[in-house]
Amino acid sequence: MLAQTTETIPMQPDYWNIAEGAIVSFEAFDGRETMILNGNAVVKDMEFSYGVLEMDVYANTMRSFAGFAFRKQGGTMEETYMRMHKSRQPDAVQYTPTYNSESNWQLYREHQANVTFKSEGWNSLRVEVMDHTATIYVNGENVLQVNPLKSGNLIGEIGIFALFGNRFSNFRVTKMGKAELQESQPSTEIETEPGVITEWDITTAMPYAEGHVHFNDFTKAKTTKATTEKSGLLPISKYLVKPTSGNFENNKEAYTVASHTITVDDEQTKLFSFDYSDKIMVFLNGEFLFYGNNAFRFKGNQFQGHLGLGGNKLPIHLKKGENTLHCVVIDKANGWGLIGKVE
Repeated sequence: MLAQTTETIPMQPDYWNIAEGAIVSFEAFDGRETMILNGNAVVKDMEFSYGVLEMDVYANTMRSFAGFAFRKQGGTMEETYMRMHKSRQPDAVQYTPTYNSESNWQLYREHQANVTFKSEGWNSLRVEVMDHTATIYVNGENVLQVNPLKSGNLIGEIGIFALFGNRFSNFRVTKMGKAELQESQPSTEIETEPGVITEWDITTAMPYAEGHVHFNDFTKAKTTKATTEKSGLLPISKYLVKPTSGNFENNKEAYTVASHTITVDDEQTKLFSFDYSDKIMVFLNGEFLFYGNNAFRFKGNQFQGHLGLGGNKLPIHLKKGENTLHCVVIDKANGWGLIGKVE
């Protein structure tokens, strides 16, 4: 491991690459150099793998998101951020992997924390990044541990993620070497339950228009294999690039068709337990069985659309031999996912 070196990145334009569409300004405030940002900014000519990230964010009671992006390679990265308007609520701090420019916080209910923020002055955010884990501190308190990190990147750019505008200062990086990921490292991921579907065949991502998706069309589409996490969760954006992405609720809806073959020795009925984001249509052997809408805020202003195996249960009548489930999964933003289990 390399010797520890800590560097403070000046809040000056020459040290930052500002993402297209971001709104940024630099000014002296409260005796500090500060950046006011709405969007994304990465540190110029610097990569980060293993060590500590720290910065201060000025208190803000208006709706906003303020945090780090790290191990960024293109549109795939790790993100952890404070939602200071959510002080003392269960989702005040969140972690999510971003795949192909799409945030996935909806898929990871376990990676959020109840935190009380300062309503005046500066809130400090610190992330200790090891090989495949991150420990998150707010104002010196350990509030969340992520194990394992999801993106798969072991090194990449570092920067600031802000939504709706926040003021940042005192951005510091301590490099402690290069991460290594080994299969023997312990993880807090749950083991796969019997019957959970761990591999799906998925089509490319296509623009969705209601009433324009027909079974005879998508059964002819080419597919690729996609492997789930241990829980059975399939983070679809990890494998597919949407036609429009990175625009949150301003995205246009896209869909993929995920298929899985079930082979039985005798005719029988089983239970298909599943959940999805945002919408789904389920077919068995070409027969339409189910439509659902699990989108963010669809079932009320506080409805987040998190996924879990107990979300839906559907009896499926299987014929002797091969049977094919087709799930049309439709998404706009916040996490494109599918999880299924045949009981």
